[in-house]
Amino acid sequence: MYKLIKPILFKFDPENVHYFVTRNLKRFNRFPGGKALSKAIWDVESPKLEREVFGLKFRNPVGLAAGFDKNAEMMGEMANLGFGFVEIGTVTPLPQPGNDKPRMFRLPQDSALINRMGFNNFGVDVAAGRIAAFRRDPKNANKNLIIGGNIGKNKITPNEDAVSDYIKCFDRLFDVVDYFVVNVSSPNTPGLRALQEKGPLMEILNTLQQRNNKNGISRPILLKIAPDLTDSQLDDIVEIVQETKIAGVIATNTTISRDNLASPSKLKDEMGGLSGKPVTKRSTEVIRYLHQKSNGSFPIVGVGGIHSAEDALEKLEAGASLVQLYTGFIYEGPGLIGRINKALLSK
Repeated sequence: MYKLIKPILFKFDPENVHYFVTRNLKRFNRFPGGKALSKAIWDVESPKLEREVFGLKFRNPVGLAAGFDKNAEMMGEMANLGFGFVEIGTVTPLPQPGNDKPRMFRLPQDSALINRMGFNNFGVDVAAGRIAAFRRDPKNANKNLIIGGNIGKNKITPNEDAVSDYIKCFDRLFDVVDYFVVNVSSPNTPGLRALQEKGPLMEILNTLQQRNNKNGISRPILLKIAPDLTDSQLDDIVEIVQETKIAGVIATNTTISRDNLASPSKLKDEMGGLSGKPVTKRSTEVIRYLHQKSNGSFPIVGVGGIHSAEDALEKLEAGASLVQLYTGFIYEGPGLIGRINKALLSK
């Protein structure tokens, strides 16, 4: 079905198509029998797919990456498509509109996207309220879905005050999410990637860890890193994870590289982060390097260029414990989730 409608969707602006598709998916799930039909078509359920990672039990290892459901609007709909977990955000303390449009571009020749969204979101209060309502709904069959909160800083917040933004998001989401992701690797907020340097990163992570206890409960904290880090910087990441005792790493975010693209210059020269098939190899290399360098001492969530079951299996074999989809989900459709889970079951 998706193969039939994809050529039509790809004729229109990608950001507008995103809102059109998500709006209609919500409508479909509100129809009598819509949720059940969605699960019957797309979802693959089996106890053999369950994974326990950083103390959480995932019903399957295929998750939705941050950026798709920025404002915690699609959690139930994504679960009905078969995702084992959903990561919302990136959210910031204050609402912000993001960068000027157009800010998302398809590169069909490369099965890729470029985005420079700029953390557009309604703010952490809205996200927290929506997740709380989702959890409370007695009719919600997915209320125990594993939900991650991807947190960032507002564009207007200077880097020297960044830790305060992460604290605000952390405190506000603590009671409603299952794990946190510290995003310092997006290329679309000016200066943000400077926070990947060891000094500022240690400050943010240590500060959050010091607050990571409420009534005897703590939340796993993960760090999302860029694929553009050098081996030396990846060595620092291993040290940082071990010293701060955070739960793990998400590898990787989008890349600023434009190497070996087939798309015309007017597309590939757009500013922003590149995702999709061009990131597949590098993302897997980063996963393998971190896994080997750390002797598998912390979990890694693999994301970047997963367009097939084989891509997902490669990341898991390289050392990832879980995987996430975004661009591959857009190019291949919801059937990709089931294909990955079926491939895992057949192993």
